[in-house]
Amino acid sequence: MYGLIPNFFPAGTIENYQVDVANHKSPITTGAWRAPYTNFLAFAEQSFFDELAELMDVDRVQMRLDLLQKVKGSTDERIQYSPERMEKVIKACVEKSGWGNQPKGVYQGFVNYYCHNSHVAEVADVVIEDGNPVVKKVTCVVDCGIVVNPTGAKNQVEGGVIDGIGHAMYGDFGFENGKPTANNFDRYRLIRMKEAPMVETHFIQNEYSPTGLGEPALPPAGGAIANALKAATGNRLYNQPFAKTPELLQPKKQEIIG
Repeated sequence: MYGLIPNFFPAGTIENYQVDVANHKSPITTGAWRAPYTNFLAFAEQSFFDELAELMDVDRVQMRLDLLQKVKGSTDERIQYSPERMEKVIKACVEKSGWGNQPKGVYQGFVNYYCHNSHVAEVADVVIEDGNPVVKKVTCVVDCGIVVNPTGAKNQVEGGVIDGIGHAMYGDFGFENGKPTANNFDRYRLIRMKEAPMVETHFIQNEYSPTGLGEPALPPAGGAIANALKAATGNRLYNQPFAKTPELLQPKKQEIIG
């Protein structure tokens, strides 16, 4: 939509790192969706990081922290994110979410992401109820510089997280012969009030200039619940919306024995 964004995380942390863009011309008029382009990139990138951690048999959070060490102190002016600020949100989110210390039956997914000039980390808690995964809670830590309006900032984060989960789980919009297949909310699925999880929000206190907040909490949400769903069901989700593949939302038998 806006061309390349090659200098976001993990730029500088991985050798032989390349970012490409492909353009697709559509006959359908389109407009911006909240958190343009990063709304889907975060899910793809951060799910892939978890998959790498599994294949490498390393701790998924520590892997991200180790990558950040490689760019600390860099004088490369192309790097747009701060490894120091990203490290702080990761560590704070691990602490606030009780990462790795939840009771049996609570499955967690972790994501850290930089976009729209802010650093964010999120942990999603998923449980199995009546054989189906349910997102119960999302812990979100944000470094957006000075928080000018605390109440408004909290609302922005909570709304972004819930919006991100709703789109990742249910958002589907199709066309037939150039016309949308849904023209009302009985055909277009949105997240319901009873499906909205509790969102616990924390801000890193510092004296940096204020940065974006209306969008940065949305992109990590899809990746966080995808990683939590993998932990809960044993299935890796590659396509959004997740509800279109209900068979992958069912726990594998070996995961629910006992």
